[in-house]
Amino acid sequence: MTTRASSQAQTRGVLYVHSAPSALCPHIEWALGGVLGAAVHLEWTPQPAQSGTYRAEYSWSHHTGTAAALTSALRGWNHLRFEVTEEATAGTEASRFACTPDLGVFHAVTGLHGDIMIPEDRLKAAAMKSALGDTTLELEVDKLLGKPWDDELETFRHAGDGAPVRWLHHVV
Repeated sequence: MTTRASSQAQTRGVLYVHSAPSALCPHIEWALGGVLGAAVHLEWTPQPAQSGTYRAEYSWSHHTGTAAALTSALRGWNHLRFEVTEEATAGTEASRFACTPDLGVFHAVTGLHGDIMIPEDRLKAAAMKSALGDTTLELEVDKLLGKPWDDELETFRHAGDGAPVRWLHHVV
C-alpha cells in the first residue's frame, strides 16, 4: 500500500521566519514538525529590525503542497512575520507565501525565474475595480504582486543577511 506522502512529488522550499517573539519560537518549531513529520529545531538569532524578536531560516525537502501547509500552520499568530517558498515540480507551479500581522497572508504562483504569475481573472477584476473608481490600477497591481507585503518585510529581510540555513530531508 502506498501512502499519500510517498506517492506525491517531492519538492524543496525555504521558510523564512523574519520576526517572532521568543515565547512563540518553540511553538513554531512544533508546528513545523507537525507538518514535516519530524522534529524541527531552528537556529534562532536576534532580529535587529525589531527588539525582542528572533529570526530563523529553514530549508526543507518534502512533498508538494508543503509551503501551503506550513503557511496554514503558522498564519494568524500575533507578531509573526514569515515567508515560505516552494520550488516547481513537473506537475506543480512554484509558489511563494508571505504573512504579516497587519496584512495577513499573500500567495503567488511564481514562474521559472521567480516572476509572479497573475491569473487573467485577477487582472480583469483589478481593471474593473479601477474603472469603477474604487481604486487605481497601480494600487491593485501592486497588491497582486505582493508589494505591501514586500514593503513591510524588506527591513526584516536585510536584517537577516548572512543568517545560516539548515536543510531537512524527509525520509519515507
